[in-house]
Amino acid sequence: MTKLAIYDMDRTITHAPTWIAFLIETAKSQAPWRLALLPVAGLATAAYGVKAIDRGRLKQMTQWLLLGHRMRDSDAKRAAAHFADRIAASGVFAGARAQIAADRAAGYQLVMATASYRFYAGAIAERLGFDHVIATEVERVEDRLRARIAGENCYGPGKLRMIEAWMAANHIARADAQIRFYSDHVSDAPVLEWADEGFAVNAHGPLRKLARERGWTIVDWER
Repeated sequence: MTKLAIYDMDRTITHAPTWIAFLIETAKSQAPWRLALLPVAGLATAAYGVKAIDRGRLKQMTQWLLLGHRMRDSDAKRAAAHFADRIAASGVFAGARAQIAADRAAGYQLVMATASYRFYAGAIAERLGFDHVIATEVERVEDRLRARIAGENCYGPGKLRMIEAWMAANHIARADAQIRFYSDHVSDAPVLEWADEGFAVNAHGPLRKLARERGWTIVDWER
């Protein structure tokens, strides 16, 4: 039996969402003039709020505005390492650290499954001792990252599809796996429903309500 403990990242493990923080921190160090484009990024966020664009398009637009259409892979790795060091040092819930350690001690493989981009989420996962990362990918041209998603945004039902694809690629049959899943957001309901044990962590209102209806364990790592 393969034991998997799968964790969402933003607001489940980390105190705050990481994407915009990563963009601002990286722009500040590499191209400070791009911070003047933050109001435009705000307009893109408003467009997402009224469903004029989807979440994937929003991510691509904000990356293009604050990091540029293309970014050298070496620059991205350096920025990801710097950001991950800061998040791992002071941006992770103590309760998340304790549960990660407990799952590892219980023989679970640790898997991060996040809508955040792998090129920086992977650096955070590495510092927290995760074994595997399932995340949104970016297109690459030679040695540069493009401001475009490669494949599917690892969000909502797409996250479940990507987890299942990862399991198939690693020859892990669902029937032979014991799976725990931790998330703070109702968008992860498909994975919570699919897992053997679902944990609503630091849950916002809609997920807390659904967790009570479905019998998922409610945990507050913020306290």
